Amino acid sequence: MLGNRTREQWIAQYAGSHRHPVNRACHTFGIPLILLALLTLLATPIFPRAWQLAAVLFVLGWALQCIGHAFEGKPPEFFHDWRFLLVGVRWWWAKMQGRA
Repeated sequence: MLGNRTREQWIAQYAGSHRHPVNRACHTFGIPLILLALLTLLATPIFPRAWQLAAVLFVLGWALQCIGHAFEGKPPEFFHDWRFLLVGVRWWWAKMQGRA
């Protein structure tokens, strides 16, 4: 799935499109909101109205992504390759560990 690139190469390319401080901040908060939305959606069988919270978190997370890319002046990497949707989470995790 990663093709002929290492995890570090994918993260480095992703980081190259996320240099503006506002974009980095927006992604730092937006990515976990999207992940939390997806996890919250899993709770809907137990809590039927959880989808509403999931929808709000999902929209807010993606709004932050869009705002960040407006400051960056570049389109999201996943416009070029869908696999960057997964790399974003890896970038966020590396950033939280001080490696990105």
